[in-house]
Amino acid sequence: MLQKKYLLGGLALFAVLLFSAQVFAQADKRQALMKNNSESNKAIKGALEAKDYATIEAKARDIMGNAEKIVSLFPKGSDKGKTKATPAIWEKSDDFAKAAKNLGTAAGELASAAKAKDEAAVTAKVKGVSEACGGCHKAFRAEKYAE
Repeated sequence: MLQKKYLLGGLALFAVLLFSAQVFAQADKRQALMKNNSESNKAIKGALEAKDYATIEAKARDIMGNAEKIVSLFPKGSDKGKTKATPAIWEKSDDFAKAAKNLGTAAGELASAAKAKDEAAVTAKVKGVSEACGGCHKAFRAEKYAE
């Protein structure tokens, strides 16, 4: 009987540790995605000065692809650990999903403008991507890490 209690206790502890590891891994995945978006955005701005439309298009498509993954990287319960995610992500999940979709749309429009080599449109659409990122961060990201 005592062995059964230890076994059940051990299994419960293992489940808690496994869940915790998954939560922390989720935060790592989304931070990597956001860093990738930031690097892509910097590359776009550098390519804008050089009128390197191929790079702008490729990096905009990277952001567009990442935008499709954002919501899935914030499942309920993944608000623990080193994260800047605010509770609003889960409390206003429809608004959060809309913000991610807006980023994808803005990045798609930028990719199309770059493909067309339309300098004026590219300049405007770069601003649109930056506004989509910033708007989401303002609504759903804290200034400091929570732990």
